Amino acid sequence: MKIQLTSTTLDLSKKTQIMGILNVTPDSFSDGGKFNSVEAAIQQAQQMEEEGADIIDIGGESTRPDHAPISEEEEMKRVLPLIEAIKPKINIPISIDTYKANTAKKAIESGADIINDIWGAKKDPKMATIAAEKGVPIILMHNRNNKTYNSIIDDMIQDLIESVEIAKRAGVKDEQIILDPGIGFGKESKDNYTVLQQLHQLVDAFPYPFLLASSRKSFINQVLDMPAHERDNATGATTCLGIQQGAKIIRVHDVKRHVELARMTEAILGGAGSIG
Repeated sequence: MKIQLTSTTLDLSKKTQIMGILNVTPDSFSDGGKFNSVEAAIQQAQQMEEEGADIIDIGGESTRPDHAPISEEEEMKRVLPLIEAIKPKINIPISIDTYKANTAKKAIESGADIINDIWGAKKDPKMATIAAEKGVPIILMHNRNNKTYNSIIDDMIQDLIESVEIAKRAGVKDEQIILDPGIGFGKESKDNYTVLQQLHQLVDAFPYPFLLASSRKSFINQVLDMPAHERDNATGATTCLGIQQGAKIIRVHDVKRHVELARMTEAILGGAGSIG
């Protein structure tokens, strides 16, 4: 299973890809304000690459529950200079975490390689077209405006089919589609546990690779009541379970920890991990 970028290919069959989160927002739930300066962002991106990240995911707008939306102009002001500064300093792809098509377009032109859309190409009708025109992969996350399901897995499959159809109608190639179950989005807290438990059903329903993004999210507090920055061990349980059920990309804050978890999980499963 491979994902075709404009200048390289991500081979997802060799190992689980680790996507490091780089938020350049003042109000992100976990690390808001820590990496707003160019120097701090470059240093963090380089550190994540050294720790084993395969992709750096840059976002300029917090998507935590009840976040305050920002304008396209403000989002671009935050992310474009950082993408331009970081791109020459690292040797791994950059994804732009946005649901605004113009931001995605400018980010790709500034050096980003992948679009990561939390609305699965449903919020901005131009998003899939931008991905197709620029020839870049797009991550289609499951999301919806309500949390009412008849059968959550079956309904999610249908929701994701709709996103895939939007992308394919716009001309996005099959080898450039990645899906994300959207842990923490459009779901009650208990629903996230159901999705994690049944992730294999989603993976089996599609020919596309799945990304799992559960890092430090608030559903963890249903079991372990702790602040966001202390949730990495709990996140690790979701990482191992996700890999076991077929997730190919893991989006996390703590890269080093999750690279180790991924390699060990792969070794135990007898997959891509090497022993000796």
